[in-house]
Amino acid sequence: MGRKYIDCREYPSETNCTLAIAADSESELLDAAVRHGVDIHGHSDSAEFRRQLKGLFREGTPPLERR
Repeated sequence: MGRKYIDCREYPSETNCTLAIAADSESELLDAAVRHGVDIHGHSDSAEFRRQLKGLFREGTPPLERR
């Protein structure tokens, strides 16, 4: 499996979050993204939230500039 990432810059939020997270393991990326979503954005750690996050993962590494 190749590197995957999720980038908060792609999703508007009240905090204008600019964090991007990348990992070689989907489970590692999911754990980090869940912690960030709960701690910073106030989401609840649930099976549904984890499914939603996994659906937002992209192949590769985050771009330097916002899309």
